[in-house]
Amino acid sequence: MRSALAALLGREQDIEVVAAPWKDAPGRARQLRPDVCVVDMDGADSPSAHDAAQLTVSESEEQRALLVLAPPGKPGLLRQAVKTRALGFVSKDAPPQRLLRAIRRVAEGERFIDSALAFGFLQAAEMPLTPRELNVLSLAAEGASVSEIARSLHLSNGTVRNYMSAITRKTGARNRVDAIRISKGAGWL
Repeated sequence: MRSALAALLGREQDIEVVAAPWKDAPGRARQLRPDVCVVDMDGADSPSAHDAAQLTVSESEEQRALLVLAPPGKPGLLRQAVKTRALGFVSKDAPPQRLLRAIRRVAEGERFIDSALAFGFLQAAEMPLTPRELNVLSLAAEGASVSEIARSLHLSNGTVRNYMSAITRKTGARNRVDAIRISKGAGWL
């Protein structure tokens, strides 16, 4: 997808494109100092919100604009994307002209939010889980047992069980596995 997107954007006279996998992106951004960094928050090698936010400031403290590509229907992912301090948010399903318009607006320092993501942003504000519950659930999703989660987060086993019970209730899940499935589907994990 990165290559296809770079080829499409590279056809524009006023846009110079450099594509890089996430592992190379921070170094390339420091070296090339782009006006806009476009980040896919839902790709195979997607960065965390914290890592993506690091692209917005260079060593000389000059600001770079960040534009996030996100899928519609994953409000948790949008919630994480907001933490990047991005100026623009575009649906991965958007037509190329909308992406080009977003890049140009963000390059001018203006905010751009794709209308296809608007409902997802409203849903993101309603995420039922607390940050601590997300920590517990993310460890559970990695396969950690109750005792391993408790050790990792410096909690008692009973407290972890209470968190898992609250997570199951808040997500409307039948059990721990279902809560993980629901949370991943919503983009919270």
